[in-house]
Amino acid sequence: QVQLVESGGGLVQVGGSLRLSCAASGSSSSIHKMGWHRQAPGKQRELVATMTSGGMTDYADSAKGRFSISRDNAKNTVHLQMNSLKPEDTTIYYCNAVRFVINTSRRLEYWGQGTQVTVSS
Repeated sequence: QVQLVESGGGLVQVGGSLRLSCAASGSSSSIHKMGWHRQAPGKQRELVATMTSGGMTDYADSAKGRFSISRDNAKNTVHLQMNSLKPEDTTIYYCNAVRFVINTSRRLEYWGQGTQVTVSS
């Protein structure tokens, strides 16, 4: 199994920056994709940014140009650098990992416990 541990959340002023980190442990060698989702009150959980082991990225429109995802495959760690933060970025951010079981059609998905990001105006 895969366990995801997040860190780096906190309180920042409008226009400031935060760097989120997520470390994977357990059966993490086969992880194909890691990234971040967020869920604001009254809204569905949405993708923020993801990166595959090969370096392919995917960003939400609201994040593109402000956020940058990076990954250290050797350490099974993913980071999200968030710049130019806005009050609407305030919510809980969840680390996500996906792996495919070799020689099967199974797709396994894992979630972290979440880390709070608060942007004050």
